[in-house]
Amino acid sequence: GSCRHRCCPGRNNACWAPGARRARCYCDSYCQRTGDCCQDYHATCRRAAVGCSVGPWGPWSGCSSLCGVGSRARSRQVTVPPRHGGEPCPDLKQRRGCLGEHPACGTAK
Repeated sequence: GSCRHRCCPGRNNACWAPGARRARCYCDSYCQRTGDCCQDYHATCRRAAVGCSVGPWGPWSGCSSLCGVGSRARSRQVTVPPRHGGEPCPDLKQRRGCLGEHPACGTAK
């Protein structure tokens, strides 16, 4: 079977071609794990793979709680999405704990 014009990211059971002896061979990136890639998968699909790229982290948000335990969050954007089985995107959001200490809270903690 041939992967020409048919390269799919991830696991995609609809991304197959007829192979030798009427068996199916696959053109999705998961076929590398299962060992059932079409004969030309590496030459056709891996060459075209584009890994995910992300931008820098944005600033941390303010604490979600004015008084006491809360959380802060920050995010980043995808600048180049993965294509043709390229590396997937890393985490786009982060969260961490914080302690709200607004003047209205007084001295009690």
